[in-house]
Amino acid sequence: MRSRRHEQTLVLAAAGAVLVAAAFLPLANLAAEALGSYSEAAALLGSSRPWALLARSLLLASAVTVLALVVGTPLGVIVGRTDAAGARVAGALHVFPMFLPPFLLGLGWFHLLGRQGLVGSEASARALFSEVGVVFVLSLAFAPVVTSLTALGVRGVDPSLEEAARTVARPVRVAARILLPAAWPAIALAAIVVFALALSELGVPMFLRVDVFAAAVFARLGGIDYAPGEAVALLVPLLPVALGLLWVERRLVGTRSFAVLGLRAAARSPLRLGRWRAAATGAVWLAAAVSVAPIAALALSAWRGGGFSDLGEWLGRSPATSVVVGLTAASVIALLGLVIGHAVARRLPGSASLDALAVLAFVTPASVLGVGLIGVWNHAATQIVYGTVAILVVGCVARYSVVGIRTVAAVVAQSPVHLEEAAAAAGAGFLRRLTRIVLPVNARGVGFAWVLALVFCLRDMETAVLFYPPGRAPLTVRIFTLEANGPEAVVAALSVAHVAITAAALVLGAGLLRAGRHR
Repeated sequence: MRSRRHEQTLVLAAAGAVLVAAAFLPLANLAAEALGSYSEAAALLGSSRPWALLARSLLLASAVTVLALVVGTPLGVIVGRTDAAGARVAGALHVFPMFLPPFLLGLGWFHLLGRQGLVGSEASARALFSEVGVVFVLSLAFAPVVTSLTALGVRGVDPSLEEAARTVARPVRVAARILLPAAWPAIALAAIVVFALALSELGVPMFLRVDVFAAAVFARLGGIDYAPGEAVALLVPLLPVALGLLWVERRLVGTRSFAVLGLRAAARSPLRLGRWRAAATGAVWLAAAVSVAPIAALALSAWRGGGFSDLGEWLGRSPATSVVVGLTAASVIALLGLVIGHAVARRLPGSASLDALAVLAFVTPASVLGVGLIGVWNHAATQIVYGTVAILVVGCVARYSVVGIRTVAAVVAQSPVHLEEAAAAAGAGFLRRLTRIVLPVNARGVGFAWVLALVFCLRDMETAVLFYPPGRAPLTVRIFTLEANGPEAVVAALSVAHVAITAAALVLGAGLLRAGRHR
């Protein structure tokens, strides 16, 4: 019995060690460097410029979060629980851009609304290249995050509550008074995710010529203002922001979202909207059209300019780098999710701290995590990691482990524990229970975590752009670096290629999950 307890502790400790090496050491290293450069930080932060940039970034992220909630919350209810015509198809089209880099969508809106865009004018171009344009692009890019989490949340609400309300209230009142309040942990989680992503966003503000805090850090690491010491100093105010987001997540969400998120929502009839059905159908299909509009604009611009014919000579090794890094990192994240996510769901000792670390690494602005990774791995003894694509894998595991941990935890929390208890009583060790019971019972959840981790790794640009090895830029970074000087049609074609890779990953993942369900 004692050896079996030790086995459980050792397996969780091994997974925790991987997470600590990937996520905690960079943050600890950055904190130590910031303390060591106190005088430089004090001099730089003594001016008003950094604080003005930080205030602008926080305001932009807040505006994006509010608008994403306004758009995504009602759409999530429509897609998740109503009888709106074609809601699932329209919802899939609306949600798909969530898995693409916002910078790519910004390029698409430029081809639509720019001065030479398909429907552009001087007025639309001025609006796009401004703070308003940044909020517009990012709100539409991140609204699908709210939509998808809200849809999962309302599907997971206790059916008895909904059925009781439907006997005395109209569908709209049921949605407003029962579904949304019951699904609030999922909506709160969506707000935190959107705020963190918006604050980390680098590509869209730089492309639309809006100064933000993340761009100031990037300029001191990869631009003409190269000054790594100043970059570390600039990151000091972002550390309390990250800790504040972690506190909000612990306080408002934590494990509460497990009750409404997962893949085991009970089957039930959709809410019949009656005379509101036409309006709901129009809303969800309008959202789908707006979501795919920038992608269609990129494809049309690439086709008109002959960008597809030159695509081969511009791609290089970037697609292979993206796919290899994505597959490797997603597999590590899914494995960590299985061990740590199961521990979080079953409230094993130490699991809450590891979960908090994973959340902290995700809500920490990408520039902070990236600079920390450089400080840990950019040494002669670790060039086998820092000088190869392995550093990209480490970066993805550090930032997106929470995707695997939270996804698996939400599914395991809704699975019966008595099977594990029976196996333990029969003498099965922890690894045997994990591989013979937990994994088979929750295979679809672990597979879903792997697919989510893969597409998040494929879309990453803000972290990788700080430390990608020479000649091995992921496709997202390749598009970002070519935007300024590369042919517009070729950049558009590269963007379409990234869309195709992401779509293929999602189709492959959906096929594997469907096959697993019918076994």
